[in-house]
Amino acid sequence: MSDLTRLTLAEARDKLRARDVSSVELTEACLTEIKGAGALNAFVHHTPETALAQARAADARLAQGDAPAMCGLPIGVKDLFCTKGVPSQAASRILEGFLPEYESTVTQQLFDAGTVMLGKLNMDEFAMGSSNETSAYGNVINPWKVDGRELTPGGSSGGSAAAVAADLCLAATGTDTGGSIRQPAAFTGIVGIKPTYGRCSRWGIVAFASSLDQAGPMTKTVRDAAIMLGAMCGHDPKDSTSADLAVPDFEAMLTGDIRGKVIGIPREYRMEGMPAEIEKLWADGTDMLKAAGAEIREISLPHTKYALPAYYVIAPAEASSNLARYDGVRYGHRAKISQGDGITEMYEKTRAEGFGHEVQRRVMVGTYVLSAGFYDAYYNRARKVRALIKRDFDEVFASGIDAILTPATPSAAFGLGEMKDADPVEMYLNDVFTVTVNLAGLPGIAVPAGMDSQGLPLGLQLIGRPWEEGDLLNTAYALEQAAGFVAKPDKWW
Repeated sequence: MSDLTRLTLAEARDKLRARDVSSVELTEACLTEIKGAGALNAFVHHTPETALAQARAADARLAQGDAPAMCGLPIGVKDLFCTKGVPSQAASRILEGFLPEYESTVTQQLFDAGTVMLGKLNMDEFAMGSSNETSAYGNVINPWKVDGRELTPGGSSGGSAAAVAADLCLAATGTDTGGSIRQPAAFTGIVGIKPTYGRCSRWGIVAFASSLDQAGPMTKTVRDAAIMLGAMCGHDPKDSTSADLAVPDFEAMLTGDIRGKVIGIPREYRMEGMPAEIEKLWADGTDMLKAAGAEIREISLPHTKYALPAYYVIAPAEASSNLARYDGVRYGHRAKISQGDGITEMYEKTRAEGFGHEVQRRVMVGTYVLSAGFYDAYYNRARKVRALIKRDFDEVFASGIDAILTPATPSAAFGLGEMKDADPVEMYLNDVFTVTVNLAGLPGIAVPAGMDSQGLPLGLQLIGRPWEEGDLLNTAYALEQAAGFVAKPDKWW
């Protein structure tokens, strides 16, 4: 049965349509794998009855010849997506017991496309983290191991990344606010794409930073990312930031032909102290694209060095505003209060008990930078820097650049607990190559492209023009073909 779970979305889709396998068989194989993988702590809410009911319905549609894009394919859903009647906690104690009465637009579109939901996936609390260690459910463990060391799968979509890499599901949804799809994808040897801001609806996704959050697929291959992204995208009148644009057939655009494309290599991404292995991976990726017929051109993104500090002002500011709604009054956790306590004490105790330390830290930072005496000094200045970062990208793309190649992360996956006592800024530096993409609202994709000396996967990032996900996916497809990454973690769980 585990052979079935190793299939890609494209392979499984073709087998389902040829009637070589049924959706029920695929789903049962995944459910068996999930049951045996408790050590990874990737799935936090299991929905086997729902999954099998959806699989039977998918088989009926396939039998009738009425098979939409992802009919019968079993996936996992990040716990940040509201799923009707299924716990949706954002990995936070403050949303304990919350059962939404509605379905997020992205999951609804996936269900309309015929997908099967196996369950909800672990993540950093409210998507705030780069290691999946801030989750109320406990941390996820990366299926890749070195010398018995437990490694982070990355964050915040760590459960999604681990589940796909370990073949517990064929694909998974993720969200990306500053790298939360691309960094865990790179750490686990899978593909993850953050589309252009506005390409996927944010309606029904628990908000972290509303001007940065974007949903995207986490898959085994670039082709799978193209298939799943096509099902997730589309205009949604319930989301004012959703773009009213036609969704291309992304899979049909995967020709692998990138002759004549111009790839930019930003000199500012050559960070001081960058590991030699990351430098080599980047150089190898450049050579692969050149060999495939692309022109390589050095470019400048001069405001890159301000991206991380700007991001860590803007994101917490928006988080402090978004998280003000969690007060214990209408839903979720409510603290027990003493006689004589008033509404203010109830709010304070509920939020102190319900939010973890990292969420509290970011809410405090966000509230501080929005306060009357500091709004201009911090928040307004960060917004101006963001505009300059976006302008840098606009000018580069206007000069004829089709895509930009960078490392996805500054290192391979690190050990769980290694950064717990460190300065929080050390953890934030994991986002150094990814946050610019969110600040500028651009599409970005992480592709596994090599291994480090310890045998851990390393990823490269491609950044594309706004709304040109098809072109970006095709360039990523050419890179994937050239890199030939096929390594899988040894099954120890």
